[in-house]
Amino acid sequence: MAKERTGRGGPRMHGPGPKGIAQKPKSMKAAFSQLLKYLKPYQFILLLVTFFAIASTVFNILGPKLIGDMTDIIQEGVELGYANATSSNILASISIDAILNIVYILISFYILSFIFNLFQGILIARTTQKITKQLRKDLYSKIDKLPLSYFDRTSYGDTLSRMTNDVDLIGQTLNNSISQFVTSVALLLGITIMMFTINVVIALISILLIPLSMVMIRMIMKTSQKYFRSQQKVLGQLNGHIEETYSGQQILKVYQAEGKFLDSFDTNNKKLYENAWKSQFLSGMMMPITRFISNLSYVAIAVVGGIFAVNGTLGIGGIQSLLMYNRRLNQPLGTVAQSMTQIQSALAASERVFEFLKEEEMPIEESRESINSVKGAVSFKHVKFGYEKDKTIIHDFNLEVKPGQKVAIVGPTGAGKTTLVNLVMRFYDIDAGQITIDGIDTTKMTRHDVHQLFGMVLQDTWLFEGTIMDNLKYGRKSATDEEVYGAAKTANVHHFIKSQPFGYDMILKENSNISQGQRQLLTIARAMVSDAPMLILDEATSSVDVRTEQLIQDAMDELMKGRTTFVIAHRLSTIKNADVILVLKDGNVVETGTHDTLLEKNGFYADLYNSQFEV
Repeated sequence: MAKERTGRGGPRMHGPGPKGIAQKPKSMKAAFSQLLKYLKPYQFILLLVTFFAIASTVFNILGPKLIGDMTDIIQEGVELGYANATSSNILASISIDAILNIVYILISFYILSFIFNLFQGILIARTTQKITKQLRKDLYSKIDKLPLSYFDRTSYGDTLSRMTNDVDLIGQTLNNSISQFVTSVALLLGITIMMFTINVVIALISILLIPLSMVMIRMIMKTSQKYFRSQQKVLGQLNGHIEETYSGQQILKVYQAEGKFLDSFDTNNKKLYENAWKSQFLSGMMMPITRFISNLSYVAIAVVGGIFAVNGTLGIGGIQSLLMYNRRLNQPLGTVAQSMTQIQSALAASERVFEFLKEEEMPIEESRESINSVKGAVSFKHVKFGYEKDKTIIHDFNLEVKPGQKVAIVGPTGAGKTTLVNLVMRFYDIDAGQITIDGIDTTKMTRHDVHQLFGMVLQDTWLFEGTIMDNLKYGRKSATDEEVYGAAKTANVHHFIKSQPFGYDMILKENSNISQGQRQLLTIARAMVSDAPMLILDEATSSVDVRTEQLIQDAMDELMKGRTTFVIAHRLSTIKNADVILVLKDGNVVETGTHDTLLEKNGFYADLYNSQFEV
């Protein structure tokens, strides 16, 4: 289901946002140019593929000429036999040895053609898979370089579609179309040359009809391009919608929203259908058109060839060879048309892939200052921030946090609680002011260095598919098993783990083979294992029962000793022992103090606290 979290990196939009997916077609030439850069490292192999394709084609196109020669030998033998007026003389007049020699040559040529074609296929398959491997690697690497704001405005499904569907389509097209295109061009040139060596007039008749095919194909391509672009774009939208529906099945069923989401799916699916059938229909017209023109040429050759045969200027074998070449001329034209269809679709996919690769990255940082021994003093000085330039969320925020203090951040939804955490961890950079840790401006430290200072337990639990042990060591790979066991016991999750099949070696699944509360306990244990000098707890006990919450609270108190901790809380009863409570409203700190002093003020915090007990 779609989620909107104000204050947590801005609104999360599942589906194409205004900046997430291209809203208008881009240049196909630019996409082709970008794709060529990935082909450049393999130019020698591609030249070798071209050589094998041409060699295979040369041996292949000599066949009809040799078959025509064999027909002429038979014709001459038959004519000679009829001249001697006996049936025995007809067979004796045919040179069997000459025919067998041609047969042996034909078999040799076809075997060589097969061998060259085989090597070509192996090379192109390996090359295209290397290219798609590099594309996926670049896309995955790009994810780590993107700012959090990109993920706030772009649906997961669309990004996944670019990394899977679009890259797969590019790979399939390169694998199929490169060799086909080279072979088809070689066939086209080779057949043309062979036809001219047999009869110039008939060759011209065949060749002159080719431009007509090309003009019609170009017209169709120009029309179908926009549908191929829209097809890939809508496919990304549909994947985003499916991802939403799949991940939010429980909520969807509770609110009986199946009909609404089905209607939305049908709308996107209909758009995909409309674009897909139009693009496929238009591109599918290319083959029939080339065949129709080829048939016209076939009839013309038969008529003109018959006239030449009657005049004695062209033998039956020559006519036969020309007809066979004419039929084969249709093959490369049709293949080129088919390749153009695949290439159009691949270029539309390339646009989306390279659009993603061109997304603005976080600037490369050089560590200028670092903290060797972290004390945990955090200072906010006149901080101003907004996810959008014209919409400020945090206004002139000031705060001094002493080392080891437990700072609770409370306030209504959208007040800016999680935004403060995002800023102190440099998930976002502030618009004005300064944030320092132990007196060092966080902008003078790399994001990586800042992130290493914190351990986090979020309201939304995240565990990857792997063993429990691997998940608990995620924040500190060097942790010993004994340290993990100790953290699990402190987090009150050790007994649960030991009761599971395979214990700490149990594999956690994405859809979770454990409860949400148990997942929450594991993330708390993971934060303990990381042993970071500062902590951020975002409603860390939201998914556990009251009894477990108290146990976790005790464990958290132990964990937070000596560590500067920021706690985002909605259940105000969990932060009674906080050193400082910040009460936020509309991005401003309206009250500060301890739990008791704030209740005595009987202000906004008191209203929030007492509202929990109202019936």
